[in-house]
Amino acid sequence: MTRDILVLGGAGVDTTVYVPELPLPYRDTYQVPPVVDRIGNTGAGVALGCHALGLAVAFADLIGDDPQGALVRRALDAVECRWGHAEAGTRRSVLLVGPDGRRTSFYDAKVTQGERLARELYADVRPRHVHVSIMDFCRHALDDFDGVPISTDLHDWDGAADYHKDFAYRADLVFMSEAALPDPAAAMRDLIAHGRAHTVVCTRGAGGCLVLTRGSGVRAFPAAPLPGPAADSNGAGDAFVSGFLYGTAHGRPLEECVRLGSIAGAHACTVTGTHESPITEALLLARAAPQ
Repeated sequence: MTRDILVLGGAGVDTTVYVPELPLPYRDTYQVPPVVDRIGNTGAGVALGCHALGLAVAFADLIGDDPQGALVRRALDAVECRWGHAEAGTRRSVLLVGPDGRRTSFYDAKVTQGERLARELYADVRPRHVHVSIMDFCRHALDDFDGVPISTDLHDWDGAADYHKDFAYRADLVFMSEAALPDPAAAMRDLIAHGRAHTVVCTRGAGGCLVLTRGSGVRAFPAAPLPGPAADSNGAGDAFVSGFLYGTAHGRPLEECVRLGSIAGAHACTVTGTHESPITEALLLARAAPQ
């Protein structure tokens, strides 16, 4: 079966706690608004975001036979999913979200050494594009798609940690955040020089993003303005990736892909939760249209 995009790995549950400020000073007890369990993690965000934008999506992952796994299944029931068993259970994050929408994440990866995403889960999919989350159990899949473009998101890689390097140097399109990079431009140039990437995108939150392609210099792009008050920045990076991949799937020029990603990311900052309310194709195109 042919699909626009195959997403491998990265679904979990976010437990969101809205706190009065960040960083949170020590206190024995805080009274907070209702604590909410929601679909979360990066692969789910990209899959749900691309699905909302009208792309044909297939998703394969490992989750647990636990209440969190059941939540993931329900949240992704509109997407074509293939599930394998995660021995240690479903991945979880606890998110502290401040009044301005910024967040601090505590991530429980539920790692089981030697676990692999079975190729049988996705072998029948003929994707136009593959997005591989940086799960160790997906690492081997980087070799499974000869001739098919692969993207990945390195998130807050510091440019040196070995764990990320297979993904960083073996993907055609690399997303990452500047959060832990001492020199974002140098890290981007290194990926182009020594990896297979043709494009590297480094997101900078409200500062927009940096983009480097083969044969060009690093270019800076502004962030899209928020279409409403900031509510929750969770999922903004995954929304950016979804909007960018939508543009790629439709053959849009690089500059338009960046703008579509930025608009999708801005939308994510104005809705609560992580991935429940991704921007739709109609709304994305309306906001991207010349005014």
